[in-house]
This record gives sequence, C-alpha cells and structure tokens, in this order.
Amino acid sequence: MDTHKGSKVKRIAIVGPECTGKTKLAGFLAQHYETKWVPEYARSYIDKLTRPYTKNDLVEIAKSQLLLEDSLAEQANKVLICDTNLVVIKIWSEFKYGNCPSSILNEMLVRKYDLHLLTFIDIPWADDPQREHPEKRELLFDLYKTELTRSETTYVEIKGAQELRRQTAIDAIDSALKI
Repeated sequence: MDTHKGSKVKRIAIVGPECTGKTKLAGFLAQHYETKWVPEYARSYIDKLTRPYTKNDLVEIAKSQLLLEDSLAEQANKVLICDTNLVVIKIWSEFKYGNCPSSILNEMLVRKYDLHLLTFIDIPWADDPQREHPEKRELLFDLYKTELTRSETTYVEIKGAQELRRQTAIDAIDSALKI
C-alpha cells in the first residue's frame, strides 16, 4: 500500500493571464474529482502587505506556494488541482521586472506537472485590487502559450462558455488520469 499519496497524485496546473477563470475552474474541478485544490498563495500574501510587492516577494510567494501544494498533495484523491504554479510566477516576474529569480527557474526544472490547463482571455474583465493589466491579457496569454510550448509541457487550452471550459478540462484530466 502506498503511504505517500502526494507522490502518486497527478498534478494539474491551471495557468493563464489574470481574470481568466482559473480559481473558479479549480474549485469546480476539485469538487468534480472529489479532491483537494491548491489556492493561489499570492492572493493572501499580497493582501497582508502594507507596501507594494517586489520581485523578492515573488520568491517568498513561490516557496510558500510549493509548500502548500506539497502539503495538499498528501491529502488529494488521485489528482491535485493547482490554481497556479511557478509558470505563472515566472511569466509575471519577467513581465513586471524583466527577469525571473534563478531560484524559481531552478525549481521549475525539477517540479513537473501531468497537465497544464491554459485559460483563454474570453472571460470579461472583473476589477480586483490585485489585478493590474486588463489591456495586456492577449500579450500575457501569448507569453504563457510560448512558455508552455517552449518547455514541451503538456497543456490544453480552456476557452468558451463555462460549460465548454469545464468539459474541456474534465476531458483533458480524464485523459491524463489514464496515463
């Protein structure tokens, strides 16, 4: 009997520009698969800051995101849904600061996911104090797609109306679970 559920669980990362339905999709998929999902740690971290976040904060966010992910993987049922991963932090760091800290890049080389769900920008923008660039979503989507393609990562684009998004994600995860 495997006592390390987290080591055998399939990890699914939902990535994409801000305000593209990642969190809503993560919650739905966790409920559908009766498993755990990893919230985006950056939200709670930034909410607690009394100053603007910096590139150094991204390193702390990345560390805590991975600790939370590993902790929840131990409790997951066959699949762990991650409402972000280091790809998101890398893209954001490069976009905002021009580069990404090496600690994040190094961890990306060793941390693997069974599937990425790349959310498209066809959801209307909703204002939120942590969202910064409504006019840059297409550019950011292209950066995500380029990164996933360049790194030869398995991914599926999630777009369309809510039901289509959900079904596309379920079909992709079901395929990943068969592997």
